[in-house]
Amino acid sequence: MLRREFLIGLALAATVRPEKPGVRLARAARAQLGVTRGYDPGYARIAFPNGDVPRETGVCADVVVRAGRNGLGLDLQELLHTDIAKNFGAYPARATWGQTKPDTNIDHRRVPNLETFWARTGCQIWVAKGAVAGNEFPAPLLVGDMLSWRLGGRLPHVGVVSSVDLLGAVVVHNIGGGVEENRLFGFRDQKAFGHYRRPSA
Repeated sequence: MLRREFLIGLALAATVRPEKPGVRLARAARAQLGVTRGYDPGYARIAFPNGDVPRETGVCADVVVRAGRNGLGLDLQELLHTDIAKNFGAYPARATWGQTKPDTNIDHRRVPNLETFWARTGCQIWVAKGAVAGNEFPAPLLVGDMLSWRLGGRLPHVGVVSSVDLLGAVVVHNIGGGVEENRLFGFRDQKAFGHYRRPSA
């Protein structure tokens, strides 16, 4: 009788163990498959905080922003704005886009700003110092990690690791035709740029 109660207790304990944040982030990224079917890099006025463009469209950064909100309850729009408002010079907004002040409509939707925010908040695991193939991230990848590239050597791109198996990592991203899921190996001809993970993941 005691053994049976012990086994039931173990089973219950296993079922209530909270999921790791990375798993929740990856699940929220995958939930966008079949929902976000388009790509629109145009500037749009959106609410603040928790602002978003129409769910059926967006850019690669929107995949990460939506996953953070839906999977972790984190609003990257608000978090990034809070930091860029205090440390505008630390971000590429002026040099890259000619901004003179933060913009809650677009700042969190730009990959270089996300990379800067993640580096400033202890999420950066690795950043490229030279040409590195797009599937050759040196540190082990975990579900929920955020990866960035320079497509064609110049265009910033970001995605979320949704699974890792014997064949390598799988990434959820929007590269122009809506949210999709692809093997990391498919990025081999691109340039790897950064590897990020929330400290609590």
